[in-house]
Amino acid sequence: MTTSPSALEHFRLDGAHALVTGASRGIGKATALALADAGCDLALSARTAAALENTLQAVEKRGRKAVAIPADLTHPGAPATVVDQAATFFGGLDIVIHNAGTLPTASDGSPVLVPLQGGEQSHWDEVINLNVNATAALCRAAHPHLAASPRASLILMSSVAGLVGTPMMEAYAASKAAQISLARSLATGWARQGIRVNALCPGWTRTDMTEFAAATGPLSDWLMAHVPLGRWAEPEEVAHAALFLASPASAFVTGHALVMDGGLSVADGGLAGIPKPPSPFTA
Repeated sequence: MTTSPSALEHFRLDGAHALVTGASRGIGKATALALADAGCDLALSARTAAALENTLQAVEKRGRKAVAIPADLTHPGAPATVVDQAATFFGGLDIVIHNAGTLPTASDGSPVLVPLQGGEQSHWDEVINLNVNATAALCRAAHPHLAASPRASLILMSSVAGLVGTPMMEAYAASKAAQISLARSLATGWARQGIRVNALCPGWTRTDMTEFAAATGPLSDWLMAHVPLGRWAEPEEVAHAALFLASPASAFVTGHALVMDGGLSVADGGLAGIPKPPSPFTA
């Protein structure tokens, strides 16, 4: 007598092979560990091998195979090299989660938050090169490997910034909107090959990238006043949503932009009529 798998078994990824970019910290690291907990083997990519060591060890401690593939995805040919090395190591790829992304950054690594008219073209190019151009190159390289898999899932880590007006972060918002559009187009174009493509759109999440805001009381308070749940998301919460989109539990989900923003994208942040602190960006 056979029994149907339980609901929880549909979240298992036993025997699957995944590539996660931006896997050294934050959402990328949390996503890699969530997939490992579900039984997935991981190829991990970030700019340096040293940055990936902690994630690599954590995956292996969970009993899963892991390989580090360091690369700067903005370098010509790097996205294809990363994908091909991952597929060669495992003999194929079932899941690709592209999490690597950036804000404009100053020479000291701090984010540059200025309105479009006050920014530099180099800031725009920096963001578009990684968040859009490298994304397209990675998807192109991943296609033949995913087309050969019976459980293919491609997930682009976008942002709620791609769905709402985001002043002072125009390049980032435009790049994330482009990822959503790309996910929808690829989902329809690749559907008959059995490849599901979705975007994941987190709101304000506590990571190294957002530390500049989370660690600044007035700014954090102002931002959270626009989030109906009233708090920052944790990377693990985003990772759980990524696991859903990667797993058989979402087998009929494709072309979707899954928003997990605590209600931020609800009209007026879902807080119409509720007083908010003054904007710290007001002169």
